[in-house]
Amino acid sequence: MFKAVCLLKRRPGMSFEEFVEYYETNHRKLGEKWLNGPTRYVRRYLHPVNNPVSGETPELDYDVLTEMWFETREAFDVAMAALSRPEAAQEILEDEVKLFDRSKISLCWIEERESDLR
Repeated sequence: MFKAVCLLKRRPGMSFEEFVEYYETNHRKLGEKWLNGPTRYVRRYLHPVNNPVSGETPELDYDVLTEMWFETREAFDVAMAALSRPEAAQEILEDEVKLFDRSKISLCWIEERESDLR
């Protein structure tokens, strides 16, 4: 299994609630329309927690962690190529400016290492 994630920040002036609503109502559907090949597509919305030492609640650098699972790296590459087609890229970019701070979009793939804590 191959996993990729996007870290995304809402655009300035948009509340967190508006961000989640727009993402789930509109942008998610674009991902489902244009992404070919993922076996899972999950959005994990990030909520800050008070630091128990300082008592401060920091502004997070990102608002959502979007995860995509693919059977293989090759399937991921095919999906990314599909997103770069002009008609897909144009529709996605037009929607991204309504939702994201585009300077804070990060895409990466995941290499997991798990500790056995039993």
